[in-house]
Amino acid sequence: MLVHGGNISTETWNRLTVGKLVQTEDGYLGAGCWDGTIAALRAQGHQAFAPALKDERRCHLADHVEQVCSVIVDHDLGEAILVGHSYGGMVITGCAARMPERIRRLVYVDAAVPDPGQSLFDLITAGGRDPLSFAGLEAAAPYVERLEFDPLTIERLQKTYILCTRSEFATVTHVAREKIAASGSKGWTYLELPTSHVPMASLPDEFYHLVLEAAA
Repeated sequence: MLVHGGNISTETWNRLTVGKLVQTEDGYLGAGCWDGTIAALRAQGHQAFAPALKDERRCHLADHVEQVCSVIVDHDLGEAILVGHSYGGMVITGCAARMPERIRRLVYVDAAVPDPGQSLFDLITAGGRDPLSFAGLEAAAPYVERLEFDPLTIERLQKTYILCTRSEFATVTHVAREKIAASGSKGWTYLELPTSHVPMASLPDEFYHLVLEAAA
């Protein structure tokens, strides 16, 4: 299950991509950022789903968590691997806490790793940056909503963190890296890619390889 972050614009994608340029009717890519990843997974015989998250201006984090949980239930998935990019780390954490018995691994791609009671904006602030200083990032409900969950419910799950060393969101990923180090890396596999915040655009082949390893 692949969960995108904020709705990336085609302009941003085209500036970063090493592949073909893309255009959409509304100028945003949504779940389309996972098209190449889905193709790579399916080519190796894996099921792959990438739900398009509801408009962040019209819903909440809880709605996005419910969306992903519904896909898992509707397709009767077990031993699922949840891959969350950027804000998607909030979503996969909430989903895993609700149905840990259906989840095998969490993969955070340059993503937020919240503690109970934290929002995406809290994590950015903890990294020493004003969230509103990021171009295009607004105080939309999903980004300021705090995620409440019992950390013990996801403690047993294996987790992978893929940090992008040239990411413009280093303030958030630095916080995640510190959390992993403080845990003694228990249950974590920590990896780095020398690429932008959107590795599926700027370093796709290497990124697909890491996702396939996580799925193996």
